[in-house]
Amino acid sequence: MLARSNFLTVCASFRSHPAELAKAHLRTATPLWPSTIGHLTRRPEQFVVRACDRGETTVGVLPSQRLRALMAGGAISAEQPVDGAQVQPASLDLRLGDFAVRVRASFLAGRGRTVEDRLPDFEMHRFSLRDGAVLEKGCVYLVPLMERLALPDALQGVANAKSSTGRLDLLTRTICDGGTEFDHVPSGYHGPLWAEICPRSFSVLVRPGMRLNQLRLREGDARLSDDALRALHDRVPLVRGAEAAIGDGLAFSVDLSGGGRAGWRAKPHAGVIDLSRLDHYAPRDFWEEVIADDHRIILDPGAFYILVSREAVTIPPDHAAEMAPYLAMVGEFRVHYAGFFDPGFGHGEAGQGSRGVLEVRCHEAPFALEHGQVVGRLLYERMAEVPDQLYGRGIASNYQGQGLKLSKHFRGVA
Repeated sequence: MLARSNFLTVCASFRSHPAELAKAHLRTATPLWPSTIGHLTRRPEQFVVRACDRGETTVGVLPSQRLRALMAGGAISAEQPVDGAQVQPASLDLRLGDFAVRVRASFLAGRGRTVEDRLPDFEMHRFSLRDGAVLEKGCVYLVPLMERLALPDALQGVANAKSSTGRLDLLTRTICDGGTEFDHVPSGYHGPLWAEICPRSFSVLVRPGMRLNQLRLREGDARLSDDALRALHDRVPLVRGAEAAIGDGLAFSVDLSGGGRAGWRAKPHAGVIDLSRLDHYAPRDFWEEVIADDHRIILDPGAFYILVSREAVTIPPDHAAEMAPYLAMVGEFRVHYAGFFDPGFGHGEAGQGSRGVLEVRCHEAPFALEHGQVVGRLLYERMAEVPDQLYGRGIASNYQGQGLKLSKHFRGVA
């Protein structure tokens, strides 16, 4: 795997020698497909290896260039063509369709059944989104997604809410025909996708084409063992600001060091948020400040909080990561609805890593959360290849170098 310094050196040193770049990547990184050697695309700043799918197998999360290849080959399709802006370094943004169905309960299709088969059991009414429509707090909706899949047998998918979706406490999960798990697309799946949306803290106004969730495709078991994660950390420091605590992933702890605002808590009776309006809303119309007295806060049951991690983390270009909520054995709360961290997060121009924003909901009983308490774990995965675009470089990346930050719909606050 390429260490951070090696990755930057390779790009500079072999700018005029594509074959040497491919050989260097094979020496220092997860092996690429044999057909990759010699197939390189010239870019202004560097040569980027391009995979050519000729039937060879690989292990890892599919990068942006392979997602585009699947789109070109029809494995990912839509009546309205997939927009290149949907392609992220290691995932594809999914778009809302033209209508929503209000359902009385969340459900899964189940083996051998389609979502459409199950809708009569749960549907209350349906309505168009074309002129914009409000999804009300506390209600459950199903929205067909524009994208359809025809995956090869070797590929499976996992979905998650986008960062801005999670920071609004907008529970968004993906379901599919025959599905027995939320946010999981089985290997070789052919069929439509649906978004289940349940606004928890704020009612939201949505329109067709809005992107609330994202899909990551992977081939094989790409997750790093703890030993492999320690080896990666030795080559590329993954954590700054705290010691790397590795065990079933990389531990994340909360920053409640005190001295002012430690987070935000959603107000219970706020207005509607139009998801098309960016940098628009005054934070204090929807949120109240959380002050950490004595490096501790008391989480109220049912309340939703935005906090920040103590650690600044880095995701190297040849890896991706996913946030796994910490088990409830440590307390009655859940952390982080939006779980994908793209290659390049906290890397490169950000330099010193980026802190993770924590979306925290307390459940049955008040809970005392203290500075440095572990609240989640980052699970690192190998990329099948280094993406041809990285988080924070050449694409709209709203949260690179972030600290405590609300979703992009809110204006900055001093």
